[in-house]
Amino acid sequence: MTHAVPVAPSVAPPARRIRRLADRQVVDRTELDRLLDGQLIGHLAAVHHGEPVVVPMAYARVGDDLLLHGSTGGGFALRAADERQTVAFAVTALDGVVVARSLFDHSMNYRSAIVYGVLEPVADEPAALDALSDRLLPGRVAELRASTRKEVAATRVLRLPIVDVVMKARAGGPSEAADDGEDHAQWAGVVPHAPSWGEPIASGLTPPGTPLPDSVAALATDSRPA
Repeated sequence: MTHAVPVAPSVAPPARRIRRLADRQVVDRTELDRLLDGQLIGHLAAVHHGEPVVVPMAYARVGDDLLLHGSTGGGFALRAADERQTVAFAVTALDGVVVARSLFDHSMNYRSAIVYGVLEPVADEPAALDALSDRLLPGRVAELRASTRKEVAATRVLRLPIVDVVMKARAGGPSEAADDGEDHAQWAGVVPHAPSWGEPIASGLTPPGTPLPDSVAALATDSRPA
C-alpha cells in the first residue's frame, strides 16, 4: 500500500512532475518549508568542465530564497553563478526505516526536495551572512564580535530562489494486507528516525566551568524555534 502525503488543493501544480510513484509528490508549500527549515545541510549539483560535481553545503531558507554558505576559495559555486548555469540543490530528511516481511517491501519514510535555478549574488552580503548564521544557530550572532573585513572577504553567500522545485515524500507503514500470504507472526512496522543534539563539548581553550551561551544551550536542549 502506498502512503501518500496530503497535497494542499489550493497550491498550483508545479511544472516538474514526478513520474514514478507520482502520488508521493508534495506541492504544499508549507510542507516544503518545513522540510527546508528542519535541515542544515544540502547538496549542490552542477556541471563543471563537462563533469558532474556535487558539493555538500550549509544553507538556510530565508523567505522565498535559499541562502548557501560558501567561500571565495571554493570557486565551484561562484563559477556556476558567474556562468549563469542552472544548478540543483537537494535536501533530504530520513523519517524512519520501514520494516516489512519481505526484502522487496522494505522501504524508508522520507521527505526530499530539489530546488533548480540560477545562483544569484546577494545585495548585502554581511547582512545575508548574519541571517544565514542566525538561521543555523539562532541568537549566536548577537553573542559574538563583528566579523572582520578579512573574514567577510573570505566568505560568500549565494541566493537560490525557491521557484522551480519538486518535492517527494513517503510516510506510513509497510505494504501489507490480511490475505497477502505472509507470515503475520513476524514483526513488521516502522522504526522512526529523529535526530537529536548531543551534550556540548567545550574546546581545549575554554576554561572549565564556563557557562554555555544561550544559543548553544537552546540548541543542545532542542528548544530553538522551528
